[in-house]
Amino acid sequence: MTSLEEAILKFAHEVGRAKTLARTGWKEKVGIESPESIAEHMYRTAVISMVLSDVEGLDTEKVLRMALLDDLAETLVGDLTPSQKKSYGPGGARRFEEKALRQLLSTLPGALSAKYVATWKEAQSLASQEAKLVKSSDKLEMAIQAQEYTLQGYEAEKLEEFIKSAGARLTAPRVKRIYETMKRQPKVISRR
Repeated sequence: MTSLEEAILKFAHEVGRAKTLARTGWKEKVGIESPESIAEHMYRTAVISMVLSDVEGLDTEKVLRMALLDDLAETLVGDLTPSQKKSYGPGGARRFEEKALRQLLSTLPGALSAKYVATWKEAQSLASQEAKLVKSSDKLEMAIQAQEYTLQGYEAEKLEEFIKSAGARLTAPRVKRIYETMKRQPKVISRR
């Protein structure tokens, strides 16, 4: 019988794969040889979500759970591009990702696994303010990354597609304002 400690360790190894899996769209559409990893995207999305949740007075613990679970299935299925998701048919990609998430969480205690799946489903549904914030933060992070790649000299026209796509999918008002601020900036705002 597997101990809880062994189960958590196995889970940690599985999710650690996100550190080595590249975000697909950057490579396929823009030709970036060493794009950010899924884990790097998840990290900045979680940090953005945390800050915005605290600013908005939302349930930040819930927001962080959503942000960390949102792309977790990608450790098994990879980072599916929009065209790849369409190939699964209506709702097919979401079912595929849910199955992968359930598999990934299966080593954890049943009640905990069920809680995480329910949180993931809520995030996908956009039914709560927290879910809208996380999904918007996810898209904002993609736009920020595209802007950073543009400033590194990658093809601006192709990257602008990512930025526009992200902007069209924002539902949280403050995230929309941050996105508009980003679009007006000729350079990345940084202390570097």
